[in-house]
Amino acid sequence: MTIDEIRKRIDLMDDVLLRIFNERARLALQIGHIKKGLGLPVYDPSREKRIFIRMKEENPGPLDDGAIVRLFERVVDESRRLERIMSQSEGNEECL
Repeated sequence: MTIDEIRKRIDLMDDVLLRIFNERARLALQIGHIKKGLGLPVYDPSREKRIFIRMKEENPGPLDDGAIVRLFERVVDESRRLERIMSQSEGNEECL
C-alpha cells in the first residue's frame, strides 16, 4: 500500500469514529436525562472505572492499556461535560 492509500483508509476510519463518538454522546445525553429525573449525580466513578477495566481487558493492541485508558478518559469526560451542560440548560429553562 502507498502512503496515500493508507491515509485514505485512515480518513475513512476517522469518519466512522466521528459517527460513533456522536452516537455515544447522544446515548450519554439520554442517560443524563434519566439521571436528572432520578436525582442521580452526573459523575459515577465506579461506572467509569468499570469502563476502563473492560476496555483494557478487550484491548488487542497495538495501543497499550495506558493509551486506551487515556483515550476513553477523554471520551467519558466529554460525555460527562455534555450531561452537565444539558442538566444546567434544563434547569435554566425551568426558571424562565
